[in-house]
Amino acid sequence: MKRVLAALLPVVLLPACALFQRAPRPVHAPPEEAATVQFPSDLPATGLQELSGTVATAIQLAMDDFRPPGSKPHRGATPTEQCLYRRQSFDVQASPGPEGIVFVRFLFNPDACTPEERAIALDMGATYAIDVQGWRILAIQP
Repeated sequence: MKRVLAALLPVVLLPACALFQRAPRPVHAPPEEAATVQFPSDLPATGLQELSGTVATAIQLAMDDFRPPGSKPHRGATPTEQCLYRRQSFDVQASPGPEGIVFVRFLFNPDACTPEERAIALDMGATYAIDVQGWRILAIQP
């Protein structure tokens, strides 16, 4: 009996290991390409956007739910649907709410799509209420 349990234990525990995977790291450019980048001593004021760490984290939490990293369009998706799956197809608005809440809104930007992907897509965004003390999604308004 002990031998059977000992033999079954790895079979039972092995699938659980799949739950403890690291999040994929972003792709980095090769060192030769990275060496060509010249950083300015100060970031240019034109177009500069400064976000607090709290707001940036709230946006990331909402985006990870709205368009999870690595999500792909279904087989046979139209060009417009393919565009809608890309995170960069959505503009973001963020605003502090009542105590401990940040509202994050995603707005579809058809200009982010190529001409063949562009179509009128209404109500393709969502607004999230993020609890920035417990780092959880309180509610979503489609």
